Amino acid sequence: MGLSIPMSMPLSGAALRAGALEVVVLGGHLLLYPTGVCQEKVVSGPPATRPPVLLLHGFTDNRSVFVLLRRALGADGRRHVEAYNYSPFTVDLRVTARHLARRVEELCERTGQERVDLVGHSLGGLVGRYYVQRLGGDTRVRTLVTLGTPHSGTRVAPFMDAHPLVRQIRPDSEVLAELAAPAPGCTTRCVAFWSEFDTLMTPVGTARIEHPDLHVENVQVTGIGHLALPAHPAVIAAVRRALDGPGLAAVTSSDTASVA
Repeated sequence: MGLSIPMSMPLSGAALRAGALEVVVLGGHLLLYPTGVCQEKVVSGPPATRPPVLLLHGFTDNRSVFVLLRRALGADGRRHVEAYNYSPFTVDLRVTARHLARRVEELCERTGQERVDLVGHSLGGLVGRYYVQRLGGDTRVRTLVTLGTPHSGTRVAPFMDAHPLVRQIRPDSEVLAELAAPAPGCTTRCVAFWSEFDTLMTPVGTARIEHPDLHVENVQVTGIGHLALPAHPAVIAAVRRALDGPGLAAVTSSDTASVA
């Protein structure tokens, strides 16, 4: 079942603003990229009252994409937040999902929590979903939040089909066929953020989760491109609410006012 919640924002000039924002975010991310190349050091903190959050980056990216989101999620001290760098040489997201399974088990043991929340940007969201649906990860993952993830596959950049990972995110791939298969009893709640200005999602709307067996909340974002999704203040605020409980992921008037 699915629920679609639009983020309110005037459409006039939205495409131009979204494109300009993408350029700004790209510039900032290129500056920060070297800081996220290495796997982060695991630091123990005080016990948290909410499940720990594990952040999963996208294709050719690293944990530096989550600088702002991570800070916001951990600001009140109620959540332990970590980012997971998977190998840049990954050629099969199913292998990465198995590595993620081990990381989640280690995180649960270290924090004393039974379940975690996952937040994945782009390909990272697909890795998290594969773990949840196909590797029994729903017993460990309370909520899976995805940002601009090609759940139904994307046809963007056909010249990149030589890369095995890119082939796995095509609509006719074996991986997406596995994810479309029945998933009875899956207990993880899924929240998928998607935008009509996400130029890496072809066709538009492929970042929605459409699966009859999953508990899904699809949140439409207006005026925000692919790179800006994990960095935009309105989306960050909505992700925080999504982790607080069902039906809370929509952007409020205060969110849109703060970024107007």
